[in-house]
Amino acid sequence: MAKTNPGNFFEDYSIGQRIEHAVPRTVSGGERALYHALYPSRHALHSSDEFARACGLPSSPLDDLAAFHMVFGKTVPDVSLNAVANLGYAEGRFRKPVYPGDTLRSVSEVIGLKQNSNGKSGVVYVRTEGLNQRDEVVLDYVRWVMVRKNDLDAPAPETVIPDLAKVVPADTLVIPEGLDFTGYDFTLAGEPHRWGDYEIGEIIDHVDGVTIEEAEHMIATRLWQNTAKVHFDATFRPDGQRLIYGGHVISMARALSFNGLANAQLIAGINAGAHANPCFAGDTVKAWTEVLDKAETAAPGVGALRLRLVATKGGKAGELKGEDGKYLPDVLLDLDYWVLVPV
Repeated sequence: MAKTNPGNFFEDYSIGQRIEHAVPRTVSGGERALYHALYPSRHALHSSDEFARACGLPSSPLDDLAAFHMVFGKTVPDVSLNAVANLGYAEGRFRKPVYPGDTLRSVSEVIGLKQNSNGKSGVVYVRTEGLNQRDEVVLDYVRWVMVRKNDLDAPAPETVIPDLAKVVPADTLVIPEGLDFTGYDFTLAGEPHRWGDYEIGEIIDHVDGVTIEEAEHMIATRLWQNTAKVHFDATFRPDGQRLIYGGHVISMARALSFNGLANAQLIAGINAGAHANPCFAGDTVKAWTEVLDKAETAAPGVGALRLRLVATKGGKAGELKGEDGKYLPDVLLDLDYWVLVPV
C-alpha cells in the first residue's frame, strides 16, 4: 500500500469538498526576524512592541503577509502541489492580528471548478480560512489555481465559477480591537503622510528595487512550508527554471512600498490579485502604487486606503497593460488591497 502522497490532481476535486490541512504551526518571534531578514520590511507597527502599544495593541503583531504566507503554505500540499500556476485572489479579509504564541491552521472549501479546453488541466477555486488556537478566523481569502490532470480521460466536471466580489466593501473591513491612531508618532514611523495627504488617482513610484536571489527565495518558500513542485524542482518546468513563489513577490513589493507608504501600517483586505507574469531568480523587482479609493473607519484616528500595488521588473510607474488589454511583459504582480493609515 502506497504511503506517500502524490498530491491532488484536477479530477480529485469536487464542489463543496472541505479540506482540513495538516500541520498547525505555533508562531514565535523567529518568524518576524526571518521575515524582516528576507524583505526590506520596516513598518513600525510590526517592528516595535512599544509603537504597537502606543497604537492601542497589546504588542507588535506579526506582519500581515507573514500570517498570510503561513496560512497559504498549509494549503499547498492539498490544493496546489501539482499546480501549473497560482492565478488570482479575491475577497481577502484580515480579521485578527497574529501574535507570537498563536497557533495557526488552515481549512479550505472547493467553491469552483473549470476544466481547460486542452483537457490537460483545470482551474480550482478554493476559499481558505486561517484559524488560531481559539478557532477564531484570523484571515480568509479566495484563490484560484491551475492544476494538472493525472488521468486525461477523467470526465470534465460541471463548470462552476463562483461569483466573487470585485471589492471588499470598506464598511466590512475588520479593524483590530483597540487600534487607535490619535497619538500616532509620525517621526518614529518614518514619514509624515496622513490619510488626507493621499488623492484618488495618485501614482507613487517607490523608487527602490531588489534583485531576487535564488537562495533567499528558497529560504522563504521553506519558511512558509510551501511544497509546490514548481518552486523547488528544476526538472518540473520545461524551461528548467524554478518559479519564484508569488507570495515572495507580494512581500517584496509591499516592503518596497514603505518608501511613500510608511504609514500604511496594516493590511485589512485583498480585493483582487493577479500574478501577471512569472518571476525567476535574477529578476529585479520594483514597485509602484495607485490610490484607488479612500474610506473612513469607526476606529479613532484610523482611515482606509484602497491601493493597487504593482510589481514590475523594469516597467515605468503607471504602465500596466497594453492596447490589447493584456498585462505588459514586465509586470509581475497586480494587487488591489486595503490598508489602514492614520488620519
